Amino acid sequence: MTELWLDITDIPATGRDFSFSDPAIWEEPIGRYGLPYRFDRDAPPTAELSVAPQKDGVLVRGNLAGRVVTPCDRCAEDTAVPLDSPFELYEELPRPGEASLETALVRRRGKVLELDVGGLLWEQFVLAMPVKPLCSEGCLGLCPGCGRSLNAGSCNCGEPEGDPRLEPLRGLRVTKPAN
Repeated sequence: MTELWLDITDIPATGRDFSFSDPAIWEEPIGRYGLPYRFDRDAPPTAELSVAPQKDGVLVRGNLAGRVVTPCDRCAEDTAVPLDSPFELYEELPRPGEASLETALVRRRGKVLELDVGGLLWEQFVLAMPVKPLCSEGCLGLCPGCGRSLNAGSCNCGEPEGDPRLEPLRGLRVTKPAN
């Protein structure tokens, strides 16, 4: 993730608002992980955060918005996926001298408390992306025989006959054993 630590030491009890609109926050990890995402120029990603200190931690509320272009999971055509994802999380403050097994979003450097905004925004981006992006709910996908997009029309391959290695099992019938 992009290293982006925010000093939250002097945030008032009412909280403070922050805005992030630099696409590099998301583009660097997208490139590092080889993900097939790119951002729509008309709707680049933006994040609005409200950070409020709590007794033993920090409360972060925000929204991630924008539009991501990614291949459709069925036909592989580019499709624009809108993002409008509100989020809320609470992160406990690190206790002095206590080691943590998981990566914390808040760290203490001397007397300064810092919030890992780069990690937080990447995490929220990944959670906001659909698991199976589709160009439309009715997308027919690709023909398994010739690879033609079935959204453009049918192909001449006909119905698939199935895997020929499974032919001996086609007539198999399962019956209940007699008592």
